[in-house]
Amino acid sequence: MTGADGPTARPEGPGRVREVLLLCWRDSGHPQGGGSERYLEQIGDQLARRGVRVTLRTAGYAGAPARGRLGSIGVSRGGGRITAYPRALAAIALGRIGVGPLRGVRPDVVVDTQNGIPFFATLVAGAPVAVLVHHCHREQWPVAGRALGRLGWWLESVVSPRLHRRSQYLTVSLPSAEELESLGVDGDRVAVVRAGLDQVPAAVAPGGPATRTAHPGLVVLSRLVPHKQIEDAMYAVARLRPLMPDVRLDVIGDGWWSEPLHRHARELGVADAVTFHGHVSEERKHRLLAQSWVHVMPSRKEGWGLAVVEAAQHAVPTVGYRGSRGLTDSVLDGATGLLVDDREELVAAVSELLRDANLRVDLGEKARIRVQEFAWERSGAAFLRVLEEAAGGGRVSGLVGAAAER
Repeated sequence: MTGADGPTARPEGPGRVREVLLLCWRDSGHPQGGGSERYLEQIGDQLARRGVRVTLRTAGYAGAPARGRLGSIGVSRGGGRITAYPRALAAIALGRIGVGPLRGVRPDVVVDTQNGIPFFATLVAGAPVAVLVHHCHREQWPVAGRALGRLGWWLESVVSPRLHRRSQYLTVSLPSAEELESLGVDGDRVAVVRAGLDQVPAAVAPGGPATRTAHPGLVVLSRLVPHKQIEDAMYAVARLRPLMPDVRLDVIGDGWWSEPLHRHARELGVADAVTFHGHVSEERKHRLLAQSWVHVMPSRKEGWGLAVVEAAQHAVPTVGYRGSRGLTDSVLDGATGLLVDDREELVAAVSELLRDANLRVDLGEKARIRVQEFAWERSGAAFLRVLEEAAGGGRVSGLVGAAAER
């Protein structure tokens, strides 16, 4: 990918962006919403703060109004897991002639979030489309079943790159940009805008010796879905208990895989050592992070790993899988955390950090220093810069809004 030390753009001039339409299969209030939805909404909020009119089109769910607002962002909801896509396309097409839920929306740029598959908004948008991809889903499609998994991967890896062969791409990490290039997306139109970071709530003391639990404490902050592989964190607890009888694991988050995880904890004999907190408030989340010793992120695939930098705010180092790709960007192996290749190495790395207080503190404090560079204001400004180039027919590549670290 070109522009590794900063963004590069083609000669075309930037266009003024007054209005943006964001497309995403879920919003952050959805029962299965997670980090990618939060990223998009934070970016949308930053765009709105800069005078851009922002509308988010997403799926509906129980208790959510068809129209409303998320702070400074207007929201239009319709459809479910599958029907959200065709209904969004219909709403865009009808909106262009002044009919339907998106009437009056006249975007200068449409951001089409590809969570596995895009909305294919370029077919009906009548405006430049930027494709936002957190990571590719090759490893996750099998969960959808053999036939649907093959169809999904074909749409993601073959159809989408061809359809968007002239579109600007955005992603959240350098490894994800490399993945896109491996699918045939030109590197000179893949921009990387990393996630920002919210401040620790004022009522919460940042993590340190005074906030840690007396017992060895692990934490997982994640949606409860199969590809997050939270079973591996519980396996680590089971393996460590004979030597550390008081080790505990806090699982923060919820999702449709919750019951199988509860059952797995019982089968491993660690149900009494694992606490499932479900969805919690921001304050509660940060208090749990502040009391933890080590953050475990055993996900099969990540685009960036927002939980990594949230744990780092409390000087809590992360142990995760190198093969997840995105963690090779958010975790500096051996400096802010440890990356491993399999479950047994995960157990060994967690054990090492729990036993070696000096190493744990050193990695945690370096992680805390590193995350000071991440801010939603910077991410929003970088994202807008990319959209302005796209609106004017230009393209941006490389890491935008932050200095390259490698």
